[in-house]
Amino acid sequence: MNEITKRGESISKSIAASAGYNFLSKDILGMDNLVFKAQSSNNDVEYAAIVAPDGKVVVHSDLAMRGQTLRDDEGRWIRSGEEGTTVRDLTNSAGSIFEISCPIIFMNKVLGTVLIGINKSVFQEAQAQVYRRIVTVFGIVLVFGVVASTFLVSFLIKPIRELSAGVDELKQGISKKPLKIYSHDELGKLTANFNEMSKVIADQQGQMNRYTRDLEKAYISIVKVASAAIDARDSYTRGHSDRVSDFSLLIGRKIGLPGEELENLRVACLFHDIGKIKTPDSILLKPGKLTASEHKEMMRHPDYGVAILDKAPTLRKYIPAIRHHHERHDGKGYPDRLPGEHIPLLASIIAVADTFDAMTTDRPYRKALSHKEALQEIMRVAGTQLHPDLVEIFVGIMEKRVRDTVWFIGRTG
Repeated sequence: MNEITKRGESISKSIAASAGYNFLSKDILGMDNLVFKAQSSNNDVEYAAIVAPDGKVVVHSDLAMRGQTLRDDEGRWIRSGEEGTTVRDLTNSAGSIFEISCPIIFMNKVLGTVLIGINKSVFQEAQAQVYRRIVTVFGIVLVFGVVASTFLVSFLIKPIRELSAGVDELKQGISKKPLKIYSHDELGKLTANFNEMSKVIADQQGQMNRYTRDLEKAYISIVKVASAAIDARDSYTRGHSDRVSDFSLLIGRKIGLPGEELENLRVACLFHDIGKIKTPDSILLKPGKLTASEHKEMMRHPDYGVAILDKAPTLRKYIPAIRHHHERHDGKGYPDRLPGEHIPLLASIIAVADTFDAMTTDRPYRKALSHKEALQEIMRVAGTQLHPDLVEIFVGIMEKRVRDTVWFIGRTG
């Protein structure tokens, strides 16, 4: 805008310098020539005029304006320059323009005024161009800023996110390797300290796990001794827990139990009658039929076993199998009368093996059944006392063992 108005002032001053002589000589043609040249030689000059002191137009590039009187209070005043030059922003029929007025002075006397109207389209185009450049530059800066910010945030957040993940892993006990240190600032020191802390915790946890395993092994050994002692109390049932364990593992392997579950099944079998340690010999070794009260006391041995195992938190996982190995498939067992699929699987397996071994072992009140008779009996109670699918699997295993034994004897006979 400054350049445009200064150029307009320069044009108006050059006309004013020549128009003074024309004014004195009343050379209208000369003044008209000055106005014409000013407009024709500058594309952005909308009009040029010479006005008398009373506001009457002497010459004008628009012949229709000649002789008319102009108001000097139109438009918005912008500034005043040297020698009385003024710049106004106004709107006429041609559109928005800058009007520059310059006095015609001769011999220190104001003879009139030169008016130059410059179209603001150049100024507006310049504004639009600057606006486009600003928007372009701003867009570039914005894109660059977003990319740089994203990269910076990623750079700053990555170690924090990794540290957070490390804390979660540490809480879950699955931390395997130290976190990567990305910098040597406070965040890097925090990560390094976290790695040291994780190592200490992992070492301590390893020691605790070893202590726990040692304690569990010690407790299992004690319970095994107690289990053996229970079996030893009755010469008729000596080795019962070991045989139940062997039979149960045959079923467990056949149905595809994973290794950990097979180990749980093995230990649970050794513990399944541990509660009988509290059963009086008068009941446990009684040769005849038990009375109702004696039978009720005998039925409490699963609860006694639970109470023994509950004292060691690591052995509580065996409690469901031990508590429910006398439940019946028809829901008439004890202690909770659980039916069918509500009975824990390991308990149902132990029930089949326990029943078979009990029937094939001599008791004071009866002789042992043969394997064939015992298999027929557990098939008879399948679906009522025992789980039918597990009975079918066990019978198949035992019959195959008999066939293999007969075949082997025949081959070696």
